[in-house]
Amino acid sequence: MAIRLNELGSKLKAGLAPVYLLCGDEPYQFGEAARLVREAARRAGFNEREILDTEGQFQWAALAAAADALSLFSARRLLELRVANGKVGKEGSEAIRAYCERPSPDNVLLILAPGMERKELQAVWVKRIESLGVIVQVWPMKERELESWVTQRLQANSFQPGAGVAALLAERSEGNLLAAVQEIEKLRLLHEAGPLELDDLLGNLADSARFDLFALTDAALNGDRARVQRVLSVLKAEGTADVLVLWVLARELRLLAEAAGALARRMSLEPIYTKHRVPRMRQELIDRAVRRLSPKRLRELLAQCAHVDRAIKGIDSGDSWQQLAVIADGVSGGVV
Repeated sequence: MAIRLNELGSKLKAGLAPVYLLCGDEPYQFGEAARLVREAARRAGFNEREILDTEGQFQWAALAAAADALSLFSARRLLELRVANGKVGKEGSEAIRAYCERPSPDNVLLILAPGMERKELQAVWVKRIESLGVIVQVWPMKERELESWVTQRLQANSFQPGAGVAALLAERSEGNLLAAVQEIEKLRLLHEAGPLELDDLLGNLADSARFDLFALTDAALNGDRARVQRVLSVLKAEGTADVLVLWVLARELRLLAEAAGALARRMSLEPIYTKHRVPRMRQELIDRAVRRLSPKRLRELLAQCAHVDRAIKGIDSGDSWQQLAVIADGVSGGVV
């Protein structure tokens, strides 16, 4: 059967399959899947582990020989077949199919193929494994999947993430789950278990900057253009990630745009403040800014944020810090 990584743990608890194939190009999930299978095999008494690496002058007859070999201590074994480039070729396909025809109860075969292409999943040898054992594919997560995964990791570490916490961590670690894991480990050292809010997160992500990210948004909402640029220059000099600055500016602009829309419809801003958990002391800043900035201007600034996001990811050209300075100046009331 083909399953996702989040299903693997429960499947292993239900019992070991004779063959496992792990494939995909997301390294952290791949390592997690391999670790889960190895640990389950040890718990089930497969205490020996033999590694077969297909790099170099590998002879596929070694797979059959390993399967038939008797252990010195008659222990059950985990055979770990490492297919570095994900391609087994005709000889490898036949060798794996032959193994699947007569799997030994004294062995579990774990095939690691991180470089295997998706089209290879239609190969006959893969289909044979699917009918007999388990296939786990680990591809890079999409944005919503990543945010959900980060939320689960935080909760597994006894945190109760508030609004926006998982989204910010997911944005910082897109394409690199290990970075997200490391950030969560750092949070475990710095915070007690329980509620975790953006204030806690951003304060740590800003590292040792003399001006934090909230100083930037407060200066912009106050219309203090000179201070906005000074804070930005310090953030850049202190090594603050440009994606963090973009995230906090875009977050503020979305709030302002929503408030401006409500104001245009002559609606109260109180429900919006409640929804976004805006502290009472910041509501006056929002009030002043939203009366200074038109809905049209706010939409323009949000469009500029999208362009900076593409620039940071290398899709569009341009200096991200220069563009961030333009956006921050726009929030403070400057006209480009």
